[in-house]
Amino acid sequence: MTTIRDVAKKAGVSVATVSRYLNDSGYVSGEAARAVADAVKELKYELNPVARSLNTKKTNIIGLIVPDITNPFFPELARAVEDVALTYGYTVILCNSDENPEKEKNYIETLRKKYIDGFIVTSNQLDAPHYANIPLPIVALDRAINANIPTVASNNREGAGIGTRALLERGCKKILFLRGPEELNPANDRYEGFMDVIRHSGIEHHVAICPFHFTESEKIVESILQEQKDIDGIFASSDVSAAGALKAANTLGISVPDELQIVGFDGIAMGEMLSPGLTTVAQDIYKMGAIATRVLIKRIENQTEEQHFYEVPVELKIRGTTRSVEE
Repeated sequence: MTTIRDVAKKAGVSVATVSRYLNDSGYVSGEAARAVADAVKELKYELNPVARSLNTKKTNIIGLIVPDITNPFFPELARAVEDVALTYGYTVILCNSDENPEKEKNYIETLRKKYIDGFIVTSNQLDAPHYANIPLPIVALDRAINANIPTVASNNREGAGIGTRALLERGCKKILFLRGPEELNPANDRYEGFMDVIRHSGIEHHVAICPFHFTESEKIVESILQEQKDIDGIFASSDVSAAGALKAANTLGISVPDELQIVGFDGIAMGEMLSPGLTTVAQDIYKMGAIATRVLIKRIENQTEEQHFYEVPVELKIRGTTRSVEE
């Protein structure tokens, strides 16, 4: 196996010069650089990435921490992060925290020891002070962590208002709002957006705390619909919860959208696969992941940040779980 000493001998320079050239960590004259490059090519020398990371403390690896990989929203985010990272020469390590703060912290500490270059984090914690003390670039994705960490997110409050108005415009008289976990900022913002519209509508409404999980959402909605048979609209603060609501309606023999209209929030691809297709307040999931990755790489490479908060617009996508306005 060819070593750095073999390259130095072939190029007629010192081992230190070869190291500086390979790691781009100091001055190397043009003549010496050409000699080393020729020696590397002739000897087919490959720099050990582990050895390089020990020398430079840089690995071109990004950690992506998500709370629940079974929620289709997060694999779609991960795809965008990976696509963009690869174009800049970075590799992504995906970590699933299972909505567990201790597991989240463990991932961070473990990857820091491996000389990770930075993190993109979707945290389930409203208050995460441990991130403020990490001496590495971090970008918060979908959910803000603290004021000192750049954040990429959608306008959740405005989006919830759009979704609520869509149900009102289609004649709903009693709406069930499936509020996400109270410890999540996006869920709280969506609740506020719902209430912004409902307060001025005068219509009857019901709010239920509902996790972003299909099975739990199905059970919660089925129970509520059995007790309150006059609910004619559901606005769910995630598409996964909306899918659970649709399944519950189907189980109870409630026709969607004739008897019950449903609107979700996220815009995941799964929504188009449902029958009927899910009307949703769609986030540009790919764009969110792409922006977060570019912002993080800029921070890793000590480039100037254009801004600290990036808000991605949302869009109402009408499909089969709602009627037309004319109806």
